[in-house]
Amino acid sequence: MRILKDFKIPDFKFPKFKMEGLSEIDEVNVNYEDVKKAEENRKRRKKENFPTTSYKTIKEIFEKSTKEYADKELILEKFAPKGEFTEITYKQFGEDVINFGTALVSKLGLKDKRIIIIGENTYHWYVSYMAMLCGVGIAVPVDKELPENEIENVIKRSKASAVIYSTKKQETIKKIQEKIPEVQYFIQMNSETEINERNVGMNYLIEQGKQIVEQGDNSFININVEPDEFKVLIFTSGTTSNSKGVMLCNRNLAENINDVLAYVNLTSEDRLMSILPLHHTYESTIGFLLPFAVGASISVCQGLKYIVSNLQETKPTSLLTVPLLIENLYKKINANIQKSKKENLVNSMIHLTNALKVVGVDIKKKVFKEIYDNLGGRIKYIVSAAAPIDAKIGKWLEDIGIIFLQGYGLTETSPVIGIGTNKYHKVGSIGKTVPSVEAKVVDCNKEGIGELIVKGPNIMIGYYQNEEATKKAIVDGWFYTGDLARIDEEGYIFICGRKKDVIVLKNGKNIYPEEMENLINKIEGVEESFIYGKQLSSDKENIKIYAKIVYDEEVVKNAYKVQSKEEIHKEIANKIREINSLMPKYKAIRGFSLTKEPLIKTTTNKLKRQQNLEKILEEERENGRN
Repeated sequence: MRILKDFKIPDFKFPKFKMEGLSEIDEVNVNYEDVKKAEENRKRRKKENFPTTSYKTIKEIFEKSTKEYADKELILEKFAPKGEFTEITYKQFGEDVINFGTALVSKLGLKDKRIIIIGENTYHWYVSYMAMLCGVGIAVPVDKELPENEIENVIKRSKASAVIYSTKKQETIKKIQEKIPEVQYFIQMNSETEINERNVGMNYLIEQGKQIVEQGDNSFININVEPDEFKVLIFTSGTTSNSKGVMLCNRNLAENINDVLAYVNLTSEDRLMSILPLHHTYESTIGFLLPFAVGASISVCQGLKYIVSNLQETKPTSLLTVPLLIENLYKKINANIQKSKKENLVNSMIHLTNALKVVGVDIKKKVFKEIYDNLGGRIKYIVSAAAPIDAKIGKWLEDIGIIFLQGYGLTETSPVIGIGTNKYHKVGSIGKTVPSVEAKVVDCNKEGIGELIVKGPNIMIGYYQNEEATKKAIVDGWFYTGDLARIDEEGYIFICGRKKDVIVLKNGKNIYPEEMENLINKIEGVEESFIYGKQLSSDKENIKIYAKIVYDEEVVKNAYKVQSKEEIHKEIANKIREINSLMPKYKAIRGFSLTKEPLIKTTTNKLKRQQNLEKILEEERENGRN
């Protein structure tokens, strides 16, 4: 998969906070009868899950939601950069899916064929994916950031008969068309182009499908989708160059939706903002199929640099994202509070509102109204997944009244395994498994840390054309996640890192890089870090811990009142010594390098450890030659 060397969150800005309302809060009259009822309700909810569903296929969800929420908005998207957000209803979406699916089946003869979907998050992506799940064939969502040769390889590996692509990918697709004669059709999203050899516009097909349906052809509508038939093929980004193809079925996705709804109270009044790429199961399942199942709406973010304006324009209630974006929101908001010299007042109000909430009085949205207004005014949930996040950030979000959820899962598990909610919450834990999933750890060390394995209806069918890898990953129904974890006596799961990333020292002690990185990342001015084992002599077992640290030069200079590179290095070194003093000697960080260049990551911001290590070793070899 592509190495995203230039991946970085853009410098979005919030206006300066005045926070004038904090010191002028109306006196709160506590009705103790209401407090008693609120406490009884809280205790009852603590014991019960939310009402859930029992779907077996996505087609069931499609038929129910397009009928029940027909006149309600589903997708909000700007089709012109400086235009307004267009609202598209469940009814229109349902008709477009049926018409497009009909054209693919009846006009192009693509029933049961594999079809690539590639492009940015846009309305036609949602239509394409749903048409596949409702019966056309097998959807193959592909990362739009892949270089041409890898897109070509994925098309060949998947044996795709068609490629649905966005206008922004038009030039890339043109360049590789002649190299893949086996592809029958190249379908361009948001295009009216009639069939011209192998090329055709998606809007043209939707219109053709409409005419076919009006003539009485219900071939697509009447397709019976079996819960366990192979419907989605996703090539994982992983951390190696040999990506695996994960095969999923309707049951995998539908059961995951049933499970998440038991823990998250999402309703038709909610709106999610789509930020992460849809080719990941995290976004396509939890960011699309889940809200679709309850009649919620989805606003499509124009891009990260537009996130603040898009939040204010579309007023979402939920953000589904990765730690880096949440950390940046946290830093930007708090930096503005400090500029306003209101941090002491904000902290006082956090203590006050927390105390009031304990007795059933929640005035956080009123107290922190200005923060909410900058996030659109309706934010209820912020969900973090794909990587660990500093617990203090989750606590701060809860302190200002936002429900912070931390999810955990993999592509192979469709994706959710566990969710940490305000019901199932412990600091440092990803919560408990969702209702239909079992989990345990095997091959544990003295600390109770072992490989996390899980069982449930969300486990993939297997790896595409890789029986050997499937047999290794799934044994007696248990999927071996490759993640190291411990599970406490109450069932809370604590992820410790990837099994293959553990650094084993000469004394037999294990170092979990993510644990160390979390400590380094708390240093003011540090954006991210990478822990690795460095061999210091010809003795291959003589390994010491080193770090590569990415820093923000402006923040570091302001925070430590320094200017030169030598002074910056000295200040960071002092902070590393403080970290070393808090841990056993074998975990001590023996050296580090500083850089302003982002680490190599996947499109969901996971560190590509092998590529980062190879780059560090190459840099060290280059420096040795100079």
